[in-house]
Amino acid sequence: MTTATAPRTDTVAVTTERPGARRRLARTSPTHSKKSVVLTIVMALYLLYTLVPLAWLVINATKTQPDLFTTFGLGPGTSFALFDNIVETLTYRDGIFLRWLGNTLLYVVVGAGGATLLATLAGYGLAKYNFRGRKAVFAVVLGAIAVPGTALAVPTFLLFSQLGITNTPWAIIIPSLISPFGLYLIWVYATDAIPTELLEAARMDGAGEFRTFFTISIRLLTPGIVTVLLFAVVATWNNYFLPLIMLSDPTWYPLTVGLNQWNAQATGVAAQPIYNLVITGSLLSIIPIVAAFLLLQRFWQSGLTAGSVKE
Repeated sequence: MTTATAPRTDTVAVTTERPGARRRLARTSPTHSKKSVVLTIVMALYLLYTLVPLAWLVINATKTQPDLFTTFGLGPGTSFALFDNIVETLTYRDGIFLRWLGNTLLYVVVGAGGATLLATLAGYGLAKYNFRGRKAVFAVVLGAIAVPGTALAVPTFLLFSQLGITNTPWAIIIPSLISPFGLYLIWVYATDAIPTELLEAARMDGAGEFRTFFTISIRLLTPGIVTVLLFAVVATWNNYFLPLIMLSDPTWYPLTVGLNQWNAQATGVAAQPIYNLVITGSLLSIIPIVAAFLLLQRFWQSGLTAGSVKE
């Protein structure tokens, strides 16, 4: 005779905690909160360090020269003279500022544009073609990145003086065409951004190397190209030491050297200080580079990260 077994009444504890709960608790731990506060303070200080000079420049560009010495640096002047300062800056000495601006644009378009083109072609070739001496080229490129540009300025000047091209635009443009960091950046980016299988498929369809590059590869390289272009533009726009030693004719000065010449007018026996024009000219000179950075920022961010992670 069988006996019925009573159902078990003991219960088993069931954990209702979701997998992500512990992670959320870890994120809100006191240690993590302290780190977040510290990082926030550091970022706030860095933001302050970055924006205060810009604010000082904008505010003081609205002052007359007497107000620069009699009012607080981060406070307004007795009169708003921004537009008067701009007009005087653009017309001082027959508009030499506009000539300097044109020179800077020339150096940027030809020098930075050429550097981007050469870096793109060389970086793509090194990334997608195997040839003898590839590792040696890689070592040379890394070594060139480690050498500061100021260390090569004097030897470059001696070389160009022998060639007779000092005090000409070529003395600024030719050195600007070489960008080892841009070449390395395109090299690294192209390695992962352009699948080798895609290039092989294009070759099987009868496409030549130049057609493959200009119709397929260059589209995939666009973020990296824009990144290199931005770096080259900023470096050429802010170039100071090389034009200083290469150029003696003020008509070929870029903005950096020209504004420094205006600033130097405040010293000497025949001093003619024009600090209000120096400050206003500095403000005008950063507007194009800030605009370029804001327009190319999304390409710059994607270009830095897309080639760094391999899926």
